[in-house]
Amino acid sequence: MFNPSRDEVRTFFCEAWQLRDGRKPVTPLQAIAIDWMARHPEYHALLESGPAALEAEFSPQAGRENPFLHLSLHVSLVEQLQIDQPPGIRTAWQALMQSTQDEHEAAHRAIDALAQTLWEAQRDRTPPSNERYLERLRRAAQGT
Repeated sequence: MFNPSRDEVRTFFCEAWQLRDGRKPVTPLQAIAIDWMARHPEYHALLESGPAALEAEFSPQAGRENPFLHLSLHVSLVEQLQIDQPPGIRTAWQALMQSTQDEHEAAHRAIDALAQTLWEAQRDRTPPSNERYLERLRRAAQGT
């Protein structure tokens, strides 16, 4: 299983962001990341900050969202949808899209469900529950 370090994740996003002008070829994963980074202008200065991006701290206690975690969740969601893993996520996603009529809003609701599922698994020291994840997505589509 691929398990990048914090610095590797941050470097991936910063380097991908530098490739957004289209002058050099990008990998499919970089293309997904660039798309979602472009939709988050509030992160652009950080992505362009070089070493400062690698050193930045995003403490929940300080009320700072971690942009790299947020973007990673967006990328993960796209990958899940591409392969319908967990099985049924595409159907849940379609319901969420229909409910919100806004891809970015739907994505944020979905990554909130994903983050909750991952946090729960980490807390309980168990594998993430596909069933709970899909149920959270279904509830998000219903607005609950």
